[in-house]
Amino acid sequence: MAYDNTNRGALFKNDRKEKETQPDYTGSLNVDGTEFFLDAWLKTAESGRKFMSVSVKRKDKQAAPAPKAPPPRQAPKTGFDDMDSDVPF
Repeated sequence: MAYDNTNRGALFKNDRKEKETQPDYTGSLNVDGTEFFLDAWLKTAESGRKFMSVSVKRKDKQAAPAPKAPPPRQAPKTGFDDMDSDVPF
């Protein structure tokens, strides 16, 4: 029997965190069959109470890679491109 992951998720400590803006925890979440990335930051409210701030992004809606730059334009051929430039006059 296969494990059904629908409407479940998991967070793991982010061992690669290098900057304060990166999440403290990362993971994934499945909601009704749709997969999401899940990020969480540990924070403290003004009252001193600790909480997690959470961000959710659909896995299939990631930003598309930047389009490749078009090849450089070549000068149009003039019809004299194959002439020998060493011809003395």
